Amino acid sequence: MKLDKPPFRYHITRAPDTGGYWSPVLNSLSDFVDGVGLTLITLLPIINPLNAAVLLLTISENLTPQERNRQITRACLYMTGILVAFLLAGHLIMMAFGISIPGIRVAGGMIIGVIGFRMLFPQDEHLSHEGQREAIEKADISFTPLAMPILSGPGSIAVVITMSSAIAGHKGVDKIFAYTGVVLGILITALITWAVLRGAGVMRRFLGVNGVNSMARIMGFLLICIGVQFVINGVRDLISDTGFWGAVWNEVNRRGA
Repeated sequence: MKLDKPPFRYHITRAPDTGGYWSPVLNSLSDFVDGVGLTLITLLPIINPLNAAVLLLTISENLTPQERNRQITRACLYMTGILVAFLLAGHLIMMAFGISIPGIRVAGGMIIGVIGFRMLFPQDEHLSHEGQREAIEKADISFTPLAMPILSGPGSIAVVITMSSAIAGHKGVDKIFAYTGVVLGILITALITWAVLRGAGVMRRFLGVNGVNSMARIMGFLLICIGVQFVINGVRDLISDTGFWGAVWNEVNRRGA
């Protein structure tokens, strides 16, 4: 039995179609593994828990360690909810605004690339003085600015919407496996982020400022590579879209008439 559906865009592994009974099951499982793996390698550099941990220490100076840990837990739960909501509603958002799959891939890749450049060539500050002062004075920083925009900002939201567009062509069980893989990847990312934020003080003492900055630059380079690949895939999909070339041809004929 051969699956009649477009494959998941980015594959870490893909089971060969041997025509046997287990081939659809293996392909669904490979979509699941792809979703988990791609989510981790894409979201972790964007969220950048190391930099978020350093920033957390700045904006939580007025909190006790117990209260800070409680707010870290809430922030990670908020982040998970935000990303899962945009994942599930991503295709509906694209339909509502008339955004094509190649368009969202190119736009998402550009956003990821810009974030990567900012991490590779960082500025001195991540928040303005006003933003830092407001964050320090707030009793609850779990939703803003910690969960949004520090953890689940435009870059990570663009990534999950792009993944939603890639999963949209799946059918039945394959779509369920693909969505489940991405959701599990988000949960694992949130768990890793939670652990890093909980150990923010120890991490800063162990790595130091230079160590954190070096890790951020490495993640920034990886993000640039991922963003460029997103753009390449979007442009390739656009070039192979017969509807796009048909629209271009019709426009040329209209202007020439």
